[in-house]
Amino acid sequence: MGREARVSRVLLCALIALSATAQDTYRFVIIGDRTGEHVAGVYEEVWKELAAEKPMFVLSVGDTIEGLHDDLAAGEWSSVEGILKPYSNILLYLTPGNHDIWSPVSESLFRQRARRDPRYSFDYAKAHFTILDNSRTEDLPESELAFAESDLKSHAGQKIKFVVSHRPSWIINALVGDGNFPLQRIAKKYGVGFVISGHVHQMFHADLDGIEYVSMESAGGHLRDSGKYEDGWFFGYTVVDVSPAGERFTIHELGAPYGKDRTTDLTAWGKAGLINRR
Repeated sequence: MGREARVSRVLLCALIALSATAQDTYRFVIIGDRTGEHVAGVYEEVWKELAAEKPMFVLSVGDTIEGLHDDLAAGEWSSVEGILKPYSNILLYLTPGNHDIWSPVSESLFRQRARRDPRYSFDYAKAHFTILDNSRTEDLPESELAFAESDLKSHAGQKIKFVVSHRPSWIINALVGDGNFPLQRIAKKYGVGFVISGHVHQMFHADLDGIEYVSMESAGGHLRDSGKYEDGWFFGYTVVDVSPAGERFTIHELGAPYGKDRTTDLTAWGKAGLINRR
């Protein structure tokens, strides 16, 4: 084999190895609710900071517009698209929230602006994401549970599985440690690793029989109750690093003037905020 052929072969092997690594090692970002009663400037800062993380894509858990009024919704979507224009190179997956879909008109607008149905799924490398629609009900309707089971069954070969819905219909079960509910049974059956939601604007984390349930911090929606960081009330975003070693969630609080730029691992959070408050 000549020198040029050997060099070409080495380069080809390197490219194959790089491609394989890219399939196993990558980063994406999850963002919480932009609304309701959004705080001006927060969502813009979230995107400014997360873009510096160079994610492969961003996954929103819903409530992108204030909504609730058919005649205002199109203009609100246009305003959001203006905010996102500088980041058009970052793929965005939207989950429908109760401020995004509340009527037939708003559902049609969501389909247009998200360029997807309210419930859908997608793959990235060896991960599968199932997006469910409970924008108009507190619970997951039977139709959504049926879609989840069918979708997860047809993607059983994917190594990592995330299920996402806006409302955390699972939160009471997670609080009391009760794993006897339909979504948990489906998640266990098909090897789901993470169930992600928004809606409450509070960082919350619970493990039910090996499945991680996570309620995301706010990306602009107003902070409630104590409003204290240690209770899970803060503005920020979550970076997810996927590698052969597993999936690591890093929770980023925004910097000044919206926060103190604190960073924690998902394991630092539990059912009542920070596990170690010292």
